[in-house]
Amino acid sequence: MKSICKHLALIWIALVSSCCLAQSASVSGKVTENGTPLPLANVLLKGTEYGAATDIDGNFTLDAVAPGDYVLLVTSLGYQPYQTKIKLGADTTKTINIQLEASAQSLDETVVTGTLKPVNRLESPVPVEVYSPTFLKKNPTASVFDALQNVNGVRPQINCNVCNTGDIHINGLEGPYTLVLIDGMPIVSGLGTVYGLTGIPNSLIEQIEIVKGPASSLYGSEAVGGLINIITKNALSAPEFFADGFITGWGEYNLDVGSKIAVGKKTDLLLGINYFNFDVPIDNNGDNFTDLTLQDRISLFQKWDFERKDARLFSLAGRFFYEDRWGGEMQWTPEFRGGDEIYGESIYTRRWEILGKYQLPFSEKLLLSFSYNDHNQNSVYGDTEYLADQRIGFAQLTWDKSSGNHDLLLGSAIRYNYYNDNTPATPTADNIWIPSLFVQDEFTFAPKHSFLAGMRFDHDQRHGNIFTPRAAYKWKISDHDIFRVNAGTGFRVVNLFTEDHAALTGAREVIIAEELKPERSYNINLNYLKKIYSDNGTFIGLDASAFYTHFNNVILPNYETNPNHIIYDNLEGKSVSKGLSTNLDVVFPSSFKIMVGATWQDVSTTENGISQQQILTESITSTWNLSYTFHSLKLTADYTGNLYGPMRLPLLGDLDPRRANSPTWSIQNIQFTFKGLNNFEVYAGIKNLLDWTPNRGNPFIIARANDPFDKDVTFDANGNPVATADNPYALTFDPTYVYGPNQGIRGFFGIRYTVF
Repeated sequence: MKSICKHLALIWIALVSSCCLAQSASVSGKVTENGTPLPLANVLLKGTEYGAATDIDGNFTLDAVAPGDYVLLVTSLGYQPYQTKIKLGADTTKTINIQLEASAQSLDETVVTGTLKPVNRLESPVPVEVYSPTFLKKNPTASVFDALQNVNGVRPQINCNVCNTGDIHINGLEGPYTLVLIDGMPIVSGLGTVYGLTGIPNSLIEQIEIVKGPASSLYGSEAVGGLINIITKNALSAPEFFADGFITGWGEYNLDVGSKIAVGKKTDLLLGINYFNFDVPIDNNGDNFTDLTLQDRISLFQKWDFERKDARLFSLAGRFFYEDRWGGEMQWTPEFRGGDEIYGESIYTRRWEILGKYQLPFSEKLLLSFSYNDHNQNSVYGDTEYLADQRIGFAQLTWDKSSGNHDLLLGSAIRYNYYNDNTPATPTADNIWIPSLFVQDEFTFAPKHSFLAGMRFDHDQRHGNIFTPRAAYKWKISDHDIFRVNAGTGFRVVNLFTEDHAALTGAREVIIAEELKPERSYNINLNYLKKIYSDNGTFIGLDASAFYTHFNNVILPNYETNPNHIIYDNLEGKSVSKGLSTNLDVVFPSSFKIMVGATWQDVSTTENGISQQQILTESITSTWNLSYTFHSLKLTADYTGNLYGPMRLPLLGDLDPRRANSPTWSIQNIQFTFKGLNNFEVYAGIKNLLDWTPNRGNPFIIARANDPFDKDVTFDANGNPVATADNPYALTFDPTYVYGPNQGIRGFFGIRYTVF
């Protein structure tokens, strides 16, 4: 009897189990990012114990799930959380494929710019801001230069209403104080600042790292106000093929095309081409000058990555850049180039670059880095010709060594600068070698505390020995809270004519008051970084900083003493940049994302006891990015914008009727991206929704646009213009009164195609 009961019980259990299994459901699928599988992503049904991690191919399966309504949540470090509602019936298998989007400003990325070695961003003693290609796609632009308008505390400054060349301001400091690097190599400076941020296909960029504050102890001259490091993709992780093209309502065309090619078994080649064209003269403000410079440019980029024994690094990259740009009177044609009949500014630029990294075949971490660039510029500004050549060579050897609680970096670098132009200020070519030695030690003296000390020694034959120390303290309060203090010095060796477009317009004479000394800066920066992960999948990131920089021997152009002169001199006083900055990054499980940044800054110069705001420096700046994905429609909406507070503007005299200070102004954009087609993204939107241009509230922007060669201006015995019936404000031609883009509202449409 017991035996019969036992068998009946086993049969009953088997039947019940079979019935339960028949009533269960399962969920499977694949998690990717732009088609690339994401391993180790967390997949779970909220409020339950059902969960799994994706495998190396991005696949996951949740078995034996009870029927019902659930919320599927997918999370992965560095990516925006994904969540969707699913309904599971009895005895069903549901397949769902999920595409995650990289976080625009992740707090868990690897950075190299702050310390010259790869380190997790949270572990870096130097605050580094990181921006991914996803960030660049929120407001598609034809260059990195334009894309940086949505980075808090960073402003692309247009320096001329006619040719539209510009530079990058960090925390209110002039463009020459910003060092631009590509893959960590300082190949861009002086003449090439704007060109270093133009022509690199955005699809080839792995990430952009920004350090605010002096970094001369690692990078030498120019790294005074901060630096921007554009890191390109490794060929091994790049897509097989990509194409990205867009057109705007103003008639701008931009095309990025690239491909990865396997060359043998151990070599991969990454090719990229960027082409941009705008050839429609537009004069919406009615001054007979082009509102936007006409441009025709092409950039060719290639990067070779070689597989070596023990995963040692060896990469070699090169870029060729050519651009023909002009702006001026609407009736200008190339036959007027260099003449005094019709005013035009025409710039032919040819530039090529090569850079590489090679890890030496030793057990120690010895890395040789090198770069070289050749920049040729053939320009005319009215009837003033400017012909210049610049060549910069750079080589650096670093030794990365860890010993106990010490993480050491020792290095030696040599930089070669060649510069020559046809101006009277350069009677002979500059031909300078600058050798350097530097050392850095990060010492962990307690489980949550570390201290970094570094110093650099440069020898410049023009200025002698230059010593730049730095120090940084990091307190890791918790895994989600970091407090940092950074202090350092910077220096800059100046070559005026490579940096200040106003000196080349032909409208003013350049006066150099004395032999210029190197500028020096002293900086302290406090930074607090916090990230919060809530139980419902919401992520909050906070990054707040306070900064103070003091300059000695600062060189500022004096536009105000004489309207016909630009006077350069070392300031007999001080220049100070101080302020507060914060970034807030919030990601909700619903795929709604908020990025907001704001900076208050006070940049002033003090001479003879009188302090005043630096020209063309805003008091406040704010940036934002609101993004939401409609998963059922496979559509993402991005609303981006920036706001800049008042800045002092360069007037030509007491009678000048233009605003002495700019208003608070804003550029706002909206974009919609559809991802419902395999390998394709279609995007469209509107730029400058408010149709804002700087001529609002001003009688004119370009002074004496009707007489660009000053043929009808009367001057007194001292060379100062005199008010006349034809010239009631006593002005001369001057296009340097510029603080924002002249380009108004416009639509855009684009398509991306990517094959992995």
